[in-house]
Amino acid sequence: MLRTFPQTRDSRLITRLVGVAVFTLLTVVAARLSVPMEPVPFTLQPLAVLLAGMVLGGRDGALSQFAYLALIAAGLPVDARGLGQAALFGPTGGYLLGFVAAAGVTGWLVEKGTARLWQRWLAGVVGVAVIYLFGVPVLKLVTGLEWSAAWTSGAALFIVPDLAKALIAAAIAEGGRRALLRNL
Repeated sequence: MLRTFPQTRDSRLITRLVGVAVFTLLTVVAARLSVPMEPVPFTLQPLAVLLAGMVLGGRDGALSQFAYLALIAAGLPVDARGLGQAALFGPTGGYLLGFVAAAGVTGWLVEKGTARLWQRWLAGVVGVAVIYLFGVPVLKLVTGLEWSAAWTSGAALFIVPDLAKALIAAAIAEGGRRALLRNL
């Protein structure tokens, strides 16, 4: 059965902080692995977000993504386009905010006992849906696109790749969790 990092009082704080830092950094790197598209680029960030939730659990997975947002809010150009703070108020701002919720929800679902690959994949699919629920409305608001155009350019183009990212995350989550525990 897939288990996330222990969330008890006797958890090793250092282990948890290192895990959060590793997944924050992984999200930064995933942002740089992108294909420029307008108005939303194709990145590997959803993979990093889903992995954060699946490996670290809901609380620490969300914390890793919150730390990523804090880096952007501090003005560091760690988003896909290197915009820094401006990324939070642009067309992709909703997706960035959705990363926190998606990692939290995905991690929470995994913590509730998703022992099989297909169950972890479904948790990842829910995480992808959460990202879209945050991202598409903000995309529409910021760009002035019609709902259908916002859906097409901000979600429909990415559904198949994001479902594949959810499957990849589900497949490697247990191995990633074990590696982090073994090395820390």
